[in-house]
Amino acid sequence: MVELDSYKVKLNSYKSPLQEVRDSLDLANKDQRIEELEKEMEAPGFWDDVEGSQKKMKELKSLKDDVAVYAGLEEKFEDIETLIEMGEEENDPDLVPEVEEAMTEFEEAFEKIRIKTLLSERYDKNNAIVSLHAGAGGTESCDWCQMLYRMYTRWAADKGFSVEVLDSLDGDEAGIKSITFQVDGENAYGYLKSEHGVHRLVRISPFNAAGKRQTSFVSCDVMPDIEEDIDIEVKDEDIRIDTYRSSGAGGQHINKTSSAIRITHFPTGIVVTCQNERSQHMNKDKAMQMLKAKLYLLKQQENADKAADIRGEVTEIGWGNQIRSYVMQPYTMVKDHRTGVETGNVDAVMDGSIDLFINGYLKWLSLGRPDVKAE
Repeated sequence: MVELDSYKVKLNSYKSPLQEVRDSLDLANKDQRIEELEKEMEAPGFWDDVEGSQKKMKELKSLKDDVAVYAGLEEKFEDIETLIEMGEEENDPDLVPEVEEAMTEFEEAFEKIRIKTLLSERYDKNNAIVSLHAGAGGTESCDWCQMLYRMYTRWAADKGFSVEVLDSLDGDEAGIKSITFQVDGENAYGYLKSEHGVHRLVRISPFNAAGKRQTSFVSCDVMPDIEEDIDIEVKDEDIRIDTYRSSGAGGQHINKTSSAIRITHFPTGIVVTCQNERSQHMNKDKAMQMLKAKLYLLKQQENADKAADIRGEVTEIGWGNQIRSYVMQPYTMVKDHRTGVETGNVDAVMDGSIDLFINGYLKWLSLGRPDVKAE
């Protein structure tokens, strides 16, 4: 049967990639680590160190998830093989739709786990700290900043990740001038690093009485939340620490003391802020942690010309620097100018469906960032 033959060829083409994914996941070492962790859990006193035990439980769950997902993938592969053999033996055309459905499920599952194997950099598994800054354009840009914040929180919710606002500044009339928030979840930084850069919006402005088309820009900076102490020296004479009163949501008590912290690093121009923790001391620790994370990324960047990208200080939040365009009028399209990935479903993207861009970026990175001609 021709249809079954074509599915057989298609399925067999996955044998080699399937083995590559297995090798990338390093399942043998994962099984060994699972065994080690389970033995540690059985030892007396394991739960005495609450923070340490929670980290190991989180690691164990992640390892078991990887093993289970790959086992499920292999099972799907074998089920399709069996279905094709049955169809060939019985010459039963009714099995073709079942094979087609199973093949689609297998391809989606394979692509999902293959993308995960691309998250191999040191801090990809960490939580992410994201900062959004409205560009020139007043209320229009502040509104666009709030729209992007909503997009990322929707994406995080779909992933089962949690979001915590660390610092925010409202727009004068509407929207958000700037906001820094932490996304907690496995591989959050690995996924969201794709969002670093300038995001451009084209639409009919709701703030313009003449109904003219408006272009707005927002810069997005992403860094890993690095909990361990990073071997980065920060000299006292290289920084200025300012305290100020917190603003934004949180009730009247948030403004009673100057507990918010801003740290400026003179050699690089990096500025980090934190106002969300319970005390000035905690805010200072979090801000210093953020500064060290940015300096670490800057140090890792070999090409000095790209330093501005790493520290999140795009030279201009405007034309020519955007990584992605979101067009709502006169047509609808979202396009990533680095990878060429695009979609016409703007509403879905703004509701958090950005995995196609994230996955496209990770593939693009794995191929060595080939040039893509942006329209």
